[in-house]
Amino acid sequence: MNLKAISLNVGRALLVSALFMLVCIIMSILDGYDSGFTPLVISFIITLIVGGFPFIFVRKAQIVTLRDGFLTIVFSWLLSFVFGMLPYVLWGGEFTLINAWFESVSGYTTTGATILNDVEALPRSLILWRSSTHFIGGLGVVVFLLLVMPDASPYRLKLANMELSTLSKEGYRYKSSKTIAIITTVYACMAAVFFLSLWAAGMPSFDALNHAFSIAATGGFSSRNLSIAFFQSDLINIIVLIFMAVSAMHFGLIYAVFAMRSFKPMNNSVVKYYFASILVMSLVIMISLKTQGGYESWGRALMDSSFTVVSYMTTTGFAICDNSQWPWIAGIVLMVAAFQCGCAGSTTGGIKVDRVLISIRALRNEVRRRLHPSLVSNLRMGGTHLSAEDVSSVFMYIVMYMIIIFISIIGVLLCGTDLTDAVSGVVSSVGSVGPGLGEIGCMDNYSAQPAMAKFIYAFDMFLGRVEIYPVLIVISMMFKRRN
Repeated sequence: MNLKAISLNVGRALLVSALFMLVCIIMSILDGYDSGFTPLVISFIITLIVGGFPFIFVRKAQIVTLRDGFLTIVFSWLLSFVFGMLPYVLWGGEFTLINAWFESVSGYTTTGATILNDVEALPRSLILWRSSTHFIGGLGVVVFLLLVMPDASPYRLKLANMELSTLSKEGYRYKSSKTIAIITTVYACMAAVFFLSLWAAGMPSFDALNHAFSIAATGGFSSRNLSIAFFQSDLINIIVLIFMAVSAMHFGLIYAVFAMRSFKPMNNSVVKYYFASILVMSLVIMISLKTQGGYESWGRALMDSSFTVVSYMTTTGFAICDNSQWPWIAGIVLMVAAFQCGCAGSTTGGIKVDRVLISIRALRNEVRRRLHPSLVSNLRMGGTHLSAEDVSSVFMYIVMYMIIIFISIIGVLLCGTDLTDAVSGVVSSVGSVGPGLGEIGCMDNYSAQPAMAKFIYAFDMFLGRVEIYPVLIVISMMFKRRN
């Protein structure tokens, strides 16, 4: 184990958080030294010292093994959670220790679930810090880290693939350094465009900045208690809906559209399936709302259904209406959306449409082979042939995903929650969606959930964000070391 390399690179990840803390301190100063100033200053100093400590005592070192890479990923995330919760703990209010941990994990993993009953009670500097954790985690602490890693590192590409999902390369094919540069550029430009568009649509600049961070990261933290519904603007609703849908697409494809000045890169099966899923789910919920949900207008039913479907499927979690009293069919559809989610190579969580489409095509091919044993049918995605090993990996991931959901639901139920909260909360947490159904719906929060349930939800957020494998491998390594 190369502890020097791991400590240096984890330190770099912490310095990223320290930088954003400094930005929030400046916001506090501009607001006349609000109540978030002291907590942020103390948190900044501690994070800066711990993050900078390895650079004082450790000479330059590179990741030399894949195991070191996995350890770097896991510890970068975990320590970011720990230091990210410091401003909340030091500020107090609703932030008990478990609540602060939940909020920090939810922020960095871009889940967007919150324990806050009154977001607007926070000083603007802390509200900005919440949104900043989205922005940091959306691109990925490890991707920030990879930006400063030496190009000569032989495991830079492997680390990038672990962070971005190995399936993302089916959408675009660049070397590691090029991929990271593309993703960073697209991410920053999207946030800038989102901010300007929301501000131009009438959203106050501070709100526009926070929501731009959340949308780009497909997070969900809002600067308002009522989320997007606060602004009561169909124009803002439509802008947010479109931007959420875009943010859940392959960053490489978005880049290719602008680089080639053509929508041709979007003409692929994954993108088509992604938008087809949104359309079908939205129509199903719209019909259920009009026929069973008490909606008088087809237009309002369409707006609420499409916005909510996109919000759940992109794992953003914003709300323009209260879905807690929607018909049961709408709840089932939303859970399907939270399970599938957006595209690989984006900031979304969940199984991702790439894996779902691969599994559907693999099952279709298997049925064809059963009916026609002599038939030779190759499975292709993005113009690339997928081997049996690739397909097996997808099915294995889905199986592990389901096992984690099942075990977590049992754990949450044992904490005393009802079935709706447990199922929807776990599915949303593993998928990094945020809101669930019932008492944890998109207009509610997780404050009333038992402490142990919050811990389970937070662990599920972590597993879903790093896509399970790195965490399981590190745990396996720990047990092997003990034995």
